[in-house]
Amino acid sequence: MPKLDRYLLGEFVQSFLATLIVLLTVSLGGVLVDVLGKIAEGGLPARLLLSQLGLQLLVYLPLVLPLALMLGLMLSVVRLYRDSEMAVINAVGAGPRRLLRPLLLVALPVVAAVGFCSLWLGPWAQRTAARLIEEANRSLIVAGLEPGRFTSLPNGGGIVYIDGMSQDGTGLKGVFLYRERNGRIDVMTARGGTMQFEGERQRYLQLRDGHRLEGPIDGLDFRLMRYGFNDLALPDRAETDASDEPRLLPTRTLFADPRREATAELHRRLAPPLLALAFALLALPLGRSSPRQQRYGRLMMGFLAYLVSVNLMFIGNRMLAEGELPGPLGLWWLTLPLLALAGWLYLRDGRLPRPRRAAA
Repeated sequence: MPKLDRYLLGEFVQSFLATLIVLLTVSLGGVLVDVLGKIAEGGLPARLLLSQLGLQLLVYLPLVLPLALMLGLMLSVVRLYRDSEMAVINAVGAGPRRLLRPLLLVALPVVAAVGFCSLWLGPWAQRTAARLIEEANRSLIVAGLEPGRFTSLPNGGGIVYIDGMSQDGTGLKGVFLYRERNGRIDVMTARGGTMQFEGERQRYLQLRDGHRLEGPIDGLDFRLMRYGFNDLALPDRAETDASDEPRLLPTRTLFADPRREATAELHRRLAPPLLALAFALLALPLGRSSPRQQRYGRLMMGFLAYLVSVNLMFIGNRMLAEGELPGPLGLWWLTLPLLALAGWLYLRDGRLPRPRRAAA
């Protein structure tokens, strides 16, 4: 490999990796807030925090990688122009087209990674996350109940202590519950209990063979009763999708699925690799600048172009799912013109001016 290609390849890779780390950190913060919100609502157990965080981050990779590739390449190109290195490269007869080889050496593996994440890894992560949530919904562990410790139920549901739990997490032994409502206290004990469901999301603890003590906080008018069965409402279970939901199906299954939603999901998975290639080619013409030009002005233009394209992808996906766009059209109206525009701008930017002939 020529020294110029090695130098440019090192610049591109270093800038891409630095940009990717920053974007992944920002994305991780957003995903963490979303997962923590579900845990606070009682829809997810705290022990699924790390698994859900990692799986959801994999789902967002097809959107993060193209942006990191474009911004990383643009940062490198802008620096080459700012430090007059591009002028030196042009002076030795190597125009902007000379950057195509090292640019593709960086872009093509990233485009392949985007396609792998979009077509296989992302759907697998969504299916795995849905399966873990469904398994948790069938277990008392989703309510945060653990043997040998006091647990506060969300929304003022009270404080619960249990002595033991079955291996599958559906039954418990030795229950103690303390609640305060409207100036009254409610204390319940039970020998055991099981999980009960009503509808799709409502869950109950059915306590059996226990005692209940109820009375005012500042008085002595208490009532003691014994019960055989007593139902205790738990936080609503997390929402889960059906097994035939298009976003959970493998990509090969979507090709044979005639539903509009499946067609929209298929095109949503095919679009990110093409967008990544288009924005990689756009990095060079968008990064062209003079030595004294502001460094981040071009970056904002590229970032806005990426946001517009991604928003159009989501809008087109919704229109496909609702039947407002024909299925064969898909998202080709967005990806193919963008690829053609990126190729035309790259070729146009790569032309060196012809030397003028001196007058006789």
